[in-house]
Parts: sequence; structure tokens; C-alpha cells
Amino acid sequence: MEDLIPVVNRLQDVFNTVGQDQIDLPQIVVVGSQSSGKSSVLENLVGRDFLPRGTGIVTRRPLVLQLVNVPKRKPSRRPQSSETTDTNEGAPASEGDEEFPERAQFLHLPDRQFSDFGEVRLEIQRETERLAGDNKGICHTPIHLKITSPHVLNLTLVDLPGLTKIPVGDQPTDIEMQTRDLVMEYITKPNSVILAVSPANVDLVNSESLKLARDVDPDGRRTLGVVTKIDLMDGGTNALDILTGRVFPLRLGFVGIVNRSQQDTLAAKPIQEALKFEREFFRKEPVYRAIANRCGTSHLSKILNQVLMNHIREKLPDIKTKINALISQTEQELASYGAPALAGQGNPATLFLRLLTQFSNQYNSSIEGNGTDLGTTELCGGARLYYIFNNIYGAALDSINPCANLTDHDIRMAIRNSTGPRPSLFVPELAFELLVKPQIKCLESPSQRCVQLAYEELMKICQSCGSKELQKYPRLYAKVIEVVSDLLRERVAPTVQYVESLISIQRSYINTNHPDFIGGSGALVDLQRKAEAKKRESYASARSHRSAGYDDPADMDDHGGVSDSDSANLAGRVRPHPARGSLSLPYRPHSVAGVHSQARSNAPPSGDKFLNYFFGGGKTDSMFLGDDVKRPSLPIPNRVKESNTPSISLPGDEDVMHELTSRFDQSCDTNPDRDQLETELIRSLISSYFGIVRKCIQDLVPKAIMHLLVNFTREILQNRLVETLYKDVLMEELLQEDESLIAERTKCESMLEVYRKAFAIISEAP
Repeated sequence: MEDLIPVVNRLQDVFNTVGQDQIDLPQIVVVGSQSSGKSSVLENLVGRDFLPRGTGIVTRRPLVLQLVNVPKRKPSRRPQSSETTDTNEGAPASEGDEEFPERAQFLHLPDRQFSDFGEVRLEIQRETERLAGDNKGICHTPIHLKITSPHVLNLTLVDLPGLTKIPVGDQPTDIEMQTRDLVMEYITKPNSVILAVSPANVDLVNSESLKLARDVDPDGRRTLGVVTKIDLMDGGTNALDILTGRVFPLRLGFVGIVNRSQQDTLAAKPIQEALKFEREFFRKEPVYRAIANRCGTSHLSKILNQVLMNHIREKLPDIKTKINALISQTEQELASYGAPALAGQGNPATLFLRLLTQFSNQYNSSIEGNGTDLGTTELCGGARLYYIFNNIYGAALDSINPCANLTDHDIRMAIRNSTGPRPSLFVPELAFELLVKPQIKCLESPSQRCVQLAYEELMKICQSCGSKELQKYPRLYAKVIEVVSDLLRERVAPTVQYVESLISIQRSYINTNHPDFIGGSGALVDLQRKAEAKKRESYASARSHRSAGYDDPADMDDHGGVSDSDSANLAGRVRPHPARGSLSLPYRPHSVAGVHSQARSNAPPSGDKFLNYFFGGGKTDSMFLGDDVKRPSLPIPNRVKESNTPSISLPGDEDVMHELTSRFDQSCDTNPDRDQLETELIRSLISSYFGIVRKCIQDLVPKAIMHLLVNFTREILQNRLVETLYKDVLMEELLQEDESLIAERTKCESMLEVYRKAFAIISEAP
């Protein structure tokens, strides 16, 4: 049992060498408010004056105090034979043996031992001010002090700053919270025994130390109470009820202490005399005579030694288990850092090639989606490329309006400008091409953006690749990323150029014979459907609002829309041209202008009934001429047939073209219905052709990106890495490990050595 505390002290020395408190070792934590007598209790236990004194907060750093008991005498150094040594082993010390001197040693001064405890006090003050400053601040870094003496029992104590309420002088305003947090940091550890110091001349219910102890140890299993200043209590009062546990019960009980007064301290009264006065006080005082053997510093030292040994014996198996677990964890961490650079790796060239191959394979696996470290929170790699192609790029193309920024005025100006100095007989095909090409150009920007997004995703894949082994060599890893980044940048420009060329190819030739193109007939039918739908809506509105003035729904045909018979007649006679899918709109020659003047006067077209005007609506069937007027048979003018102006030919036979020609107005300048019809036809044709081009571009751009950017880099990546980096002059430089990694490995090796030493020490414990 006596060897348990030295075992813990040795463990503490081992762990202190690494400067970290990796394990909760059993120790006694001294807690009390300012001026409660904590320092005097510790000095009584040591038997020496060694702690700083003063007003206000003096202890500003935790003091870990190890008390090591040594024999009163050590054998004198005189030569002895081996036989004599064996014979005298275990014999009592002779009179010539030397007495062990009392020594003090700080952890931060391992090569210096103090025999003058006045110097120990000064060193504590200097070390406190070194980290905590001279403004009464608190520092959590402890001071480690070991005292070896034949007059002490084996103990490990931690002296903490005194609890305070109000900052005094130059103390920080939050001094109460600072001291409380520091105390809680130590007493919350389950392996700590709490030594709660309370003055007897203050009501116990106001004891801050007992209050904090109860917060962390409500059952009082590891709390020992110390009542100081019993000799200073008011006359007629005593601490018997407190010491016997009737006021505040604790499992470990209370111990009464009589310390030196402030006057004794200033007068430098020896501690031995103070201890003698303490023994006499409890033996002579009638109130405490019955419990005198359970009071005083001597009893406190013995009970602390016994409590600490029992606590160590109880916690030792858990400590051993935890140290064993720390050894296993540290070994795994050390294995993750790998062996030192080139140590046990064989030929550096082999290692170099293996690292480059691993990176290349990981890059390809990320794109293919068969890697081992696929994420589950977001799309990445090849899945992200698919999302870019089908969702982001597709949505961007679908959001483009085929006739964006294309007003009716722009369309009419394009039609007029494409006819030159001559009036047009038909809607010129040149106007359609002139208008549709800028719209196709709108597909270029989202296509370029698609290339950029794919490039950015490949860069992310590149940055996320790299095994832990490769990342051990930061210079090599940085060079690999640089080579891959350069390769990707090289391929972006050709890919963008090719995508732009795809748009230019579509603009270079407008194929109006495309099987999916709506053509002129389709555009007319589409406009006819819209007109019929509008007529049905007007008819339904008239029926619900009789007040509009149309008692007979049949009268609607006389005032707007297209009659059912004429609609069927037109739909049957307008057929696609066998050679072209375009549209021809007739221009009525001046020679027949007079013939049709009466028709125009009898049935003037309105803006929203242009189909009536061109195709014959209502009850008139002959260009609005009436039943008594015979339609003249006029040939198509030669200037129409010989015109070199590109036009969209009318699908169908010459009779349909002649009829439409005879029905058309003399000039678009004087006929807004013709302008409206031409505008709507051009819009319909642009939308149809733009949809064809958009579908084609949406299919070709992702294929071009995959071929020119993604697959190309995958195929030549490893060759480019080897070609650029596999050089003898670079190999040694690139295979230099990261300095932080070397430091972490060294630290891990040190911790592993400490844990193994601690495990060996604890395994030797009885």
C-alpha cells in the first residue's frame, strides 16, 4: 500500500515530461476561499515555509505538490565487499549513516535542487509572474514541485487559487469566474480527492469550498473537510458539531486544524512550534479533548495518505485499462503517418511511380463513379458532370426564348430591308435567315458556360484526389495538382473553340428542308388553329353576354374569324411544296387593284381577323366581290416568276398561289394585316427552327466536352505526370515530407514511449 503513491508520482513524472495531462491521475485538490488557511495547511503538512504570502490573491497558478517520504538516514559511503553488502542488507542504519537532507525540485528546472525553501518561495513567485503576469491574473498552466523529506508522508496535492467574490485593487473584474472555472477544472475529475478548507469563524453554510464540492460530489464520497482557525472562534462557540459531522455530513469526515496566526507568520514562528501548540490546544480544550486524536495536522497527513492510497487502489485498474487503450490508439495514429520518407520504401523511383499511378487511378475512378470514397452528402465526380449536362445546361437552353429581344418592328424592318428597292410579292427567305441567325447565337453563351462548369468540376476532382501516402509529400502533391491543372487548362480552349464552331456551323447554313422544320404550310396551319381558337373563345363570350349585340351566333362569321367551310377548304388546298417546306405570301399586282377595290370596300379586314382577309371568310367566296362578280383569271406576273429575291415558296399548286395572290392587298405599307401575318409567320418559323438547332446543340455540346476535355485528360493524365515529374533531379526534392507531419510523427512516437513507460510502471504496482 505504501508503494501506491510513489507509483502515481512516477506516473505523474512520466506524463509531465510530455507537458500534457493525458490521463486523470489520483491526487488531492485543495479548495478554499481567500484567507481560509489553505497555504498554512499545506505548509504544516510539509513542515516548511515555502509558499508566497501577501494580501489579495497570491496563488495565481495551480501548484502540483508531490511529497515524497525518504528515510531519515542514508547509508554512509564507505567501501564494502560484495559479501559484506549481502550480509548487511536490510540491517538498520548505523550511527555513521548520513541524514537525508530535505530537497525541493521544480519540473521546469530539472537540473537544479533547492535546499533553501526561501528560494523555493521566490521561484514560485517568478514562475507565476512569468506566465500569469503581475496584474493578479489567473493562469491554468500548473507549477510542478517535488519535495523529498523524511518528515512528510507520500502525498500528491494541488493547491488552487483561493475563491473570491469581489475584485480588489488591480484584480480583474471577472476574477470570481476565473477562479471558479479553474477550480471546477480540477475537482470535476472523478479521480481527484477534494480537500475542502473552511474557516471555523465563518458560518459553514457560507463555505464556498463545500458548496462547489457538493456540486461535483453530491454524495460526499471523495470530499474531506478541513476546518481551520478553530482557536479564533468567538467565546461560547465551538466546531464540535461540524467536526463530528452533525452539521454537514461527509463520508470522509472533517478534520480540525489550528494554524499559525498572521502575527506568528510575520514573526517567523517556526512551524514545529506551531504544530506543538496545535497538539496542546486539542488535548487541553475540554470541548475537543474527546476527539483530539482525530484533529491536528498529524492526523490530517495520515488520513490524506490513507484516503489517497485507497483511492489509488480503487482507480488503478481503470487507469491501467485507459493507458492500454491509449497505447493502442497512439500506435494506430503512428501507423497512419507512415514510415519516415524513403525509410523501408526500397527504390525511390518505384515509390515515385506508384504514387503517380495511385493518383491517376483515383482521378479516373472519381469520374467513373467506382471509387471507394464516394460521398453521400452531395454530387461529385462523374455524377456532377451528368447533372451539369442534363440539368443545369438543359435548363439554361430551355430558358432561352426563341424570339427573345425580337420585336415586331425588327421583323418588319428585316422583311423590308431584305427586299431591296423592289416591293415584295412574298415573305423573303432572306429575312427569315437574317432573323434566325442572331437567335441561334444565343445558344453560344450557355454552351461556353457548360464547358466552364465541367472544367471547374474536373478541378475539384483533381483537388480531392490523392491518397494519404501521397499527401505525406506536399511538394510532390502540389506538383501533381499543378500538372493536372495545366493539362485541364490546355484542353479548355480547344473545347470552347469547338463548341463555338458548333454554333457557327448551325448559323452558316439554314436548312429549311429539315424534316422537323414546320415550314410554310405548317406555319399557316398553326396560325389558322390559333385564329379558330380565338373565334371559339369569342363565340363562347358572345353566348354568355347577349348584350354584345349578336343574337344569332351564326352572325359571328360575318364579323370576324374564319368560317368552318372555308377553313376546311383552305386546310385541304394548302399542301407542302414537294421541294421546299417554306411559305409564299402573294403580292397583288397593280393591274388587278381596281378589280378588287369593291371587295375591299365591302369587307374591310380588322387587325385581329387577318386570316379572313387573306383566305376568304364569312359568306363571300370570291375575294369579297360578291356572287354576281366573276373572278378574273389572271396569270402570275412574270416579275414574280423571274424575281431573284430569295423567297419562301407556297406549298401547293398554282391555283392556290393565284387565289392567294389575288386576295392579297396592294402594299404592306398600307395593309397592317399583312404586316401582322408576316410577323406571326416569321415568329412561328423562327421558333420551329430554333427548337431544332437547340435540340442538336444540347446533344452535341456534352459529347464534345466529354471527348475533348474529360476523356482526353483521363487518357493522357498518367503519361503527362510521368513525362513531367519523373526526373532524377526532381525526385529527391519532391519526396521530402511535410515538416508538420514529421513533427506530428515525432510527437506521436514520444507519447507512445510515455504510455509504454506508464504501463510498465503501473504493471509493477502491488
